[in-house]
Formats: sequence, structure tokens, C-alpha cells
Amino acid sequence: MPDRVAPGLTAAEVAERVARGEINDVPVRSSRSFTEIVRANVLTRFNAIIGVLFLIILVVGPIQDGLFGFVIVANTLIGIVQELRAKKTLDSLAVIGEARPTVRRDGVATEIPTDRIVLGDLIELGPGDKCVVDGEVTEAEGLEIDESLLTGEADPVLKQPGDTVMSGSFVAAGGGAFTATRVGREAYAVQLAEEASRFTLVASELRSGISQILKYVTWMMVPAAMGLVISQFVVKGNDWREAVRRMVAGIVPMVPEGLVLLTSVAFAIGVIRLGRRQCLVQELPAIEGLARVDVVCLDKTGTLTEGGMDVRELRLLDGHGGTQGDGHGGRGGGHDEGYVGQVLGALGASDPRPNASLQAIIDAYPRPDGSDGDDGADGGWHSRDVLPFSSARKYSGATLDAPDGRRATWLLGAPEVLLAEGDPALGQVDELNTRGLRVLLLARAEDGTGPPAAGAPGPRPVTAVALVVLEQRLRPDAADTLRYFAEQNVAAKVISGDNAVSVGAVAAELGLPGAAHALDARRLPAETAGMATALEDGTVFGRVTPRQKRDMVGALQSRGHNVAMTGDGVNDVLALKDADIGVSMGSGSEATRAVAQIVLLDNSFATLPSVVAEGRRVIGNIERVARLFLVKTVYSVLLAVLVVCSRVEYPFLPRHLTLLSTLTIGIPAFFLALAPNKERARPRFVRRVMRYAIPAGVIAGAATFAAYLLARHYYTGRGALQAETSAATLTLFLIALWVLAIVARPYTWWRIGLVLTMALGFVIVLVTPWLQHFFALRLVGTAMPWTAVAIAAVASAVLEWVWRRIAANGDPAS
Repeated sequence: MPDRVAPGLTAAEVAERVARGEINDVPVRSSRSFTEIVRANVLTRFNAIIGVLFLIILVVGPIQDGLFGFVIVANTLIGIVQELRAKKTLDSLAVIGEARPTVRRDGVATEIPTDRIVLGDLIELGPGDKCVVDGEVTEAEGLEIDESLLTGEADPVLKQPGDTVMSGSFVAAGGGAFTATRVGREAYAVQLAEEASRFTLVASELRSGISQILKYVTWMMVPAAMGLVISQFVVKGNDWREAVRRMVAGIVPMVPEGLVLLTSVAFAIGVIRLGRRQCLVQELPAIEGLARVDVVCLDKTGTLTEGGMDVRELRLLDGHGGTQGDGHGGRGGGHDEGYVGQVLGALGASDPRPNASLQAIIDAYPRPDGSDGDDGADGGWHSRDVLPFSSARKYSGATLDAPDGRRATWLLGAPEVLLAEGDPALGQVDELNTRGLRVLLLARAEDGTGPPAAGAPGPRPVTAVALVVLEQRLRPDAADTLRYFAEQNVAAKVISGDNAVSVGAVAAELGLPGAAHALDARRLPAETAGMATALEDGTVFGRVTPRQKRDMVGALQSRGHNVAMTGDGVNDVLALKDADIGVSMGSGSEATRAVAQIVLLDNSFATLPSVVAEGRRVIGNIERVARLFLVKTVYSVLLAVLVVCSRVEYPFLPRHLTLLSTLTIGIPAFFLALAPNKERARPRFVRRVMRYAIPAGVIAGAATFAAYLLARHYYTGRGALQAETSAATLTLFLIALWVLAIVARPYTWWRIGLVLTMALGFVIVLVTPWLQHFFALRLVGTAMPWTAVAIAAVASAVLEWVWRRIAANGDPAS
């Protein structure tokens, strides 16, 4: 890192800029505002329809026929409260995961929130840091900026003092500092930076499917409602109030208003549940998306293994790949272990932002004694021409001046990259890798002109000096998580920049099937088709470059896979961005957190099964309750059509259908929407829902109308209409209850109890005098009620047959 020649702004200068309003005041929200939440839940198409009908009933009365209006109000309030709870959870979590850039003021480096940056601030940069404002490079030490999120170019750009830095880019390698030249809304790509970290309600298959269903419903409603209005006024010409009530009764049940509400509530509760597990969902459909995933690509470091490492052994080489001594006092490339340790200490001290591997080396080989560290000297060691580590290069380096005056260029990185193929040292590397150990090669360049430039294609010929053997720490929960994905038929692919054999050994230790046949990504086909075949056949891939990770995600997607990518490093950003679902660790780089849809704030890979389970619960249960709502819509439209064609009175009052909807749809749907559900989400949501809803609705509507016509012929005289309505209501309730019993499968004790409780509620209404009067329900005689029961039994048997046929064709109950 270069000397900090610039102290940054003073406190007085910062205060002056704040007073002038030159601050980075871009509002970045993690959720919708209170006003937006209320508007989205209240101002809906169907709430408008229901609201108008409710006002009509308030005019013509009685109030019990307007119960549906109070139900809508209650449901809307529930939706608002749940989303506000989700907003509170997300806002608190977003503060934890917020990027905090390091700003130098009065010569002191301090982490501050992004909204406290002012114009002219000096912002320090290191690997993985995101550039939150525009600026001009002031200091650079091998500084490479990745601008792929802005320009689409995957190759990092080497920056020198005076070059421009754009917001939305991130540091791929090296370090430095830049001066903020444009802040707030003036910064380039500020909208991209805002969108990357905002909780959004973007399109999803579930939401788009429901919107498509509602569009179909609207098309059916309009002509049916118009015909019903005309027919009821003709039939009930002398009693316009009764005609209006019957007309409203026919229109209200066509509206599947609770379906949209329950979807929002289910998602909101899912966000709250995941928030309690320290999981930040930056985009709501990410819960749904991860549930649809059938391939999850894992980066080994930080995902399967913990971030820290330990140096297990320093194995000296003879300069030609052979071993010299036992690693304790032998000579490596003409140097003993003490000298090599000092070289490693000097290399570690030259990097101000070491990665996990270099940090382990620093811990084992600290800065040589006698160093004051003021001018890059480490006990007589001076570093120059520092080349920071890059995941694309797989090595770092520096030119070091030794205490004895000798100057040499040292490289530290992947042995397979630094050594020629067939080098004897690679045999030792393979042997160590098979034991799950990570190996770095310390090598000396054969000329002293400094390490290769950042953009150079590869290193020069080197002399192998020593192997640094690192031991990785496995995550204790990784094996259980991999086992969960296997049980859920989700293929896990380990994609790492490390040595393939080493990665395979780690994966095998965690019990991942196929880990023994690890592949070196440098030998993968370049074309998409060949790469996709190799990826589907293999499980573990090593020496993968950042560009290859991105290509791998695309290759899997080309075969129709839904791909999730996990990672925490800069080398994972491009793949995270292109994957269907990107999952970042909370301790990962700012860049990975910015592009990921899900951030695991506790850095626990074991949280992923919870996210998958939550998504499956939401999708499976919404599909389940959607059948309930749409069966009601279909039979309501059919009843309206049959009434219009037959020129008879509509069989129900609004209070009857409110009662039926509450007992067979409203209350059960709320419990079913929040129940556990482990089935993997499947595509074609609309087709599967309508495939059962249409025939079931037709059967229910036809059977109910048949019972109504029989009752019209059976009952005569005063009170006949109430008796006819009661018989039709009994028939429809029993059929709707059987639909509920089918949708509630597979049965558990509470689901059986739910169905029986709803049946008991209807019985209580039928036997309680004041409830009979309130709902205008009274069964007259025994012949017609039992006929209604028989019709419902036959219709239920047909419903069961239809359901079994659908299940036999591949649509089992969810």
C-alpha cells in the first residue's frame, strides 16, 4: 500500500460541505414506505368492486347481507399489519448488512455510513470494496477495478492516480484511495446502486400467474354480472331491493379477493421468519426463487469451510521441485527455513488487506523483528512493485530488498499456475491436496525486474522455493446442509478457485456424492453445450476463474436448470449476478452483498435450508389455497349463467355466500397458507391450478343449481324461497367442504380437525335459532334436505374421481 500522503478532509471542511448540502443523500430503502404499503393493500381492483357492492348493500340493507365488506376490511388490515412487520424486520436487518466505506479524515481512517460521505472525501479501497460514489483515484497499489456491473466487461481495469472511479464498480484486486467528485443523485449509476440493495416486489412466476388468473376472472365476471343484473330486475321487477341483493350475491363470490391478500401475507410472514434467522431477503421473490432451484453452486471458501486457515507445514524445495530436508532446517532453493519465513513475513506485511490464505501466513510468520513499518521496511526488508492477489491470476507477488542488499522478485500462489506441467513439486502438491489441504507455492522469479504487470498473461519462469501447506476449517453445519439438499433432489456443485483435488477432498469429507472425481476447470470445454454436459455429470470443480463461474451458471441455465450461486468473495460477483438466485455471506465483500438477492448475515450456510423450506411453504400453500378461491369463482360464474338462462331468482343472498366462503375458504385458507410444505416448486402454476379448479367449479355449480331447481318444484307457498335457498346452501356447503377436504391433503391431525371444525360451524348455524334468523337459513321437512345431501354426495364422488385422474396424470396434491 502506498504511503498515506493525503490526510483527507478536516472536520471543519466536512461540516462546511454538510452545510452546503454536498452529501451523499441518496435514499436507499430496504422496503416500501408506509404509504406505499397501505396504498398497495387498499387500492386494488377487487377492493374497488367489493367496496361499491358493499355501499349498495348499505343502501338497500339489511346489514347482514353486507358482511362481505367487513371481511374485506379485516383481511386488508391483516395484510397491512403483516407487511409493516416485515418492513420493520427488513429495515433493521438492512442496517446490519449496509456497506460502510472507510473514509480518511484528519489523517485517520474511519468506517462511516454511505449517507455521511461528503464531496471531496478521501475513500480508501481494498479487495471486494464497492465504490459507492464517483471519484478520482488518488492512491493506487495494483488497484484493479471491476466495472462489469456497469459496462458488461468482465476484465478488471488497472487504475492509476488520476483515473476515474464510477459508483457501482468494485475492487477486484489491490488497494488505494480515491477522492469523491460526485455524490448523491449526481453520481453515475446511482440508480443501479440503489436498486441493488433495495427490498423490491419485482415480478415472479407466482405473482405473474396470479395476475394472469385474475385477468381471466375479470373477463368472466363482466358478462356474467351484466346478465345477472338484467335477469334479477326482470324476475324481481316489483321488488328492486330484493333484486339488488340477489344481484350482489351473484357478483361478490366471483371475486377471489383473498388470493392476492394471502399471497402478500404469506410472503411477509416468510420474510419475518427468515429475518429472525438473520437472513436478509433483498428481493421478495427470492424466497420463491430459491424454492424453485434444482442446482445450487457452492464456493468452497466461506461456504463449506470457515474463513480462517492455519499454516500446517512449510515444506522447503530444492529449487527444482524436489524436497530438501524434512522442512525443519533444510534448504529450499538455496535458502533455509528461517530465511524463507522472513520472506513470507515480508510478503504478508506488504499487503494491507490480506485474504484468508495470506492472513494465515501472517499469523504464522509475522513481520521480522526490528521493523518500524514506516517506510515499507520490515527488519531491513523493503517491498516494492507489489502485485496484489487476484482470483483471475491465482497468485500475488512483490519485489523485496533483503537486509543483505540482495533484491529478488517473489511470487506466492497456486502451484499449478506458477509451475510448468510435469514439475516434480506438483506430485507433492497432489498428495497434500488429496488430504484436503490447501497448498501455496513460494517461488523466486529468475530475473529481478519485478513481478509481472497486472494485465500480463502469466508469470515468468520461476524457481520453486517452498510449499506452504494450509489447513482449512470445515463448517460444522456444512455436511447436514449438503445432506438436506440431496434429500430435496437439489444437485450441489462445488465450484472453487482452489486446487480441484483439494476441493474434492474437502467435499468428500463432508459426504458429497461424486466428490472423488473432481475436475480441473482449465480442462472444461469452452463451448456452452460441452460445459453443460460436464457440469451435469460432475460435482466438484477446481481452479475455476471468475469468468468461468459465470459461464458455468449460464451453461446450467441453458439446460433448463434453476441455479442458485453462493459466495462471499469478489470472484463470485459475476456468477452471483447471473444466477437465478444469488446468496451472499454477511461477512462477504460489499460487492457480493450488493448483487445478491439473499444475504446470510450470520454467515451460516446452514440457514439456506430454512430459506428453501420457507419458499416451498409459500409456493405450495398458495397453490393449494388458490384452488379453493378459484373453485368458488368458477361455480359462482356458472350459477350466474344458469340463473340468467333459466330466468329464475338467484338462489342466494350475500349473507349465505359470506357464510360459505368464510367456513370453506377464508378461515381454512389462512391456516393452510401458513402450514409447513416441503414439496419443490414446479413451473406452470396457472395450468395446474386451473386444471382442477375449472372442473370442480363446474361440478359444484351444476349440482347446486340442480338441487335448487328440485327445491323450487318441491316447495310452494309462503316461505318457499327461503326453504329453496336453504336446500341449495346445504348442497353447496357440503360440496365446498369436500373440495376443502381434498385440498387439505395429505392429512395431519390439525388438518382433519380444521375440516371438522368448519363442518361443526355450519351445523351450529343450522341448529341455533338466532343464527338461523340472522343468516335466513331454515331447513324445511326431511325429504328435500336429504335429497340435497344425496346430490352433494354424488357431486363429491365425481370431484374425487376427477382429482384422482388429475393426480394420476402427474398433478398430485401439494
